[in-house]
This record gives sequence, structure tokens and C-alpha cells, in this order.
Amino acid sequence: MTKQIYRTPEETAKILRVSVKSLANSRSTGKGIDIPFVRLNTGAIRYRQSDINAYMKAHFINNSKEFNNGNI
Repeated sequence: MTKQIYRTPEETAKILRVSVKSLANSRSTGKGIDIPFVRLNTGAIRYRQSDINAYMKAHFINNSKEFNNGNI
């Protein structure tokens, strides 16, 4: 069994190079940065590293042409 790594919003924001506020807004609105999260019984939020990796892979752009043509 593979051990899952869980990240805080601060760690996740640093990895994605976004603000913690952007993550919080995405959690509350369901729009924007669409990464599943876990709310612990203490109220703390955690993101699985595997979900962060999947989000990054899904939003990877090979070149500017892909981005400009809307192929993502």
C-alpha cells in the first residue's frame, strides 16, 4: 500500500505558485483551481499530493501555440 502525502493549503499554494486566498476562493465557489481536498474534524484543510500532481499534469502546456489555440 502506497502512503499518501497530504499538503496544507500553504504548501499547495507554494507548489502551484498561487495564493492561499486563491485556493480558499476555489474551495468555496467550486470554480478555478479544481483540486479535491479533505476537511479534517479540526477544520484544517489538506490536499493529496497525488491530486496536486494530477491537476498539474492536466494543465501542462507544451508550447504557446497550444495555449493560444485553446487546445487545453
